[in-house]
Amino acid sequence: MNRVRALLVLLAGAACLLSLPGVAAADHAAPLAPRTTYAQIEGTGSTWSELIVQQWIADVDANGMKVVYTGGGSSKGRKDFSQSSTDFAISEIPYQGTDEQGNADTSNGREFAYLPIVAGGTAFTYQLKIGGQLVRNLRLSGDTIAKIFTNQITDWSDPAITKDNNGRAFPKLPITPVVRSDGSGTTAQFTLWMDKQYPDIWRPFYGKSGLTSYYPRKGRAIGQAGSDQVMNTISGFAGNGTIGYVEYSYPLNKDYPVVKVLNKAGYYVEPTQYNTAVALTKAQINQDPSSQLYLTQILDNVYTNPDPRAYPISSYSYMIIPTGASDTRMTTAKRQTLADFMYYSLCAGQTKAGPYGYSPLPLNLVQAGFDQLAKLKAADPLVDITNRDVKSCNNPTFDGKNLSKNKLAQIAPQPAECDKDGAGPCGTDTGTNEPSTDDPASPTASQSSAPDQTGGAAPPPVAAPTDTGPVVDPDTGEVSTPAPVDAGTGADQGTTTTTSTGQQAADFPQPTELQSSRPADDKTFGWVAVLLLCGIILLPGLMLSSFRKRPLRRGAR
Repeated sequence: MNRVRALLVLLAGAACLLSLPGVAAADHAAPLAPRTTYAQIEGTGSTWSELIVQQWIADVDANGMKVVYTGGGSSKGRKDFSQSSTDFAISEIPYQGTDEQGNADTSNGREFAYLPIVAGGTAFTYQLKIGGQLVRNLRLSGDTIAKIFTNQITDWSDPAITKDNNGRAFPKLPITPVVRSDGSGTTAQFTLWMDKQYPDIWRPFYGKSGLTSYYPRKGRAIGQAGSDQVMNTISGFAGNGTIGYVEYSYPLNKDYPVVKVLNKAGYYVEPTQYNTAVALTKAQINQDPSSQLYLTQILDNVYTNPDPRAYPISSYSYMIIPTGASDTRMTTAKRQTLADFMYYSLCAGQTKAGPYGYSPLPLNLVQAGFDQLAKLKAADPLVDITNRDVKSCNNPTFDGKNLSKNKLAQIAPQPAECDKDGAGPCGTDTGTNEPSTDDPASPTASQSSAPDQTGGAAPPPVAAPTDTGPVVDPDTGEVSTPAPVDAGTGADQGTTTTTSTGQQAADFPQPTELQSSRPADDKTFGWVAVLLLCGIILLPGLMLSSFRKRPLRRGAR
């Protein structure tokens, strides 16, 4: 019996040894399942699109994708990318060749492609109070806006502002423009619009034709770095009388009013996702894949879109991605992270654009974005971009039967009649992300567009006081309401903040390799599991054998 027991123990031990990793025959070993390996990627640039980008970053973090994005302005983003100190950049305008100071504005030979990421409207937010109450339904024509930001209109009691508001006058209060002090794509888009639509106003002020990323600060103008600082200055304690330009998401998340801008159809509209989508149906997109400017925008027809719903200063924001096979910053893991991050952003991430104050991309641009991401695989065949079907993205702009149509623009409601030039103004508040309309069946809109008799949050229209000086409000000027909450996730949309001035490349942490599981861990824990199993099988037999042998030794004595 002892021999039989010993034989069984030996057989069990042999079975344990054969089960150890690396001992079994190679032809019987099951292949390891492929795993996605990620590495941290870093980018800088636009603050215009930063709020939605930061939300996308938070969304993918749980999947092991680590993305670091710091604003600092489009000019900084393009420059950092050209110096290979970042993995990607975001900008509202492409490389200009030469900037305003005569310096090179190129990629410095680094291979790249432009990738549209989101649409939106450049909004004009302001703080203007009457009797201590914030005016929330201000209207301005493009001509008046251009004159305000070129110091030709310097007081809120100006007759041009009164005319835009259908006879409603405002107090005698100096206007303080708040402009960007850093190189900004928002500034570039705003000044391009003025250069195209109001050259006789803009060019004498600027001193030449064309756009600029660095706004000329003259007169009472205040300069601030980043959209968040512009917004904070306007909504702050000393902000009464200020007006500035930011992407619509900033006042929306601050619950702050925006200007309704007069469009070519004669209606005053704000940049909701609907009005932006309508305006951009007239955007001219470079369709030549061989062009370095492939997918970039020409907005001349957007400015003059005759649709009553169109918001004139609408545009796209772009990511600049590295496409060179020998790019010194890029690895397979980084390219995979960039590809998967942007796949989410272009697909599921677009469903959050509207609630955050942006407008989702139309299907044809999402498909073009997928094609641009394919260049990452062309640079590195190990990058996986399979199973990417654009039609599964559930984007509200998509019309599955026609790639060139924008469903969101088709269902956009018509503006209320009180928004028409010479009527109103409407009594509804701005900055709420709800379109002003008389149509009770319109999406997400409430029928509350009766002509204003109270000025929204302000008292009835009054004549401008004479020589009374500015209206001073003792409180902070802030509107204390919770930040908007995403209807799909319940997440607070107003909690993400980043440094507006950006970071130097040396400040970034070293790339960290991340993956769903590591082969070394599998091997280590495999050994531990097998050894524990062997112990369970072998130890009882060995202990029993030792116990049975001891009486024999005692008996022999």
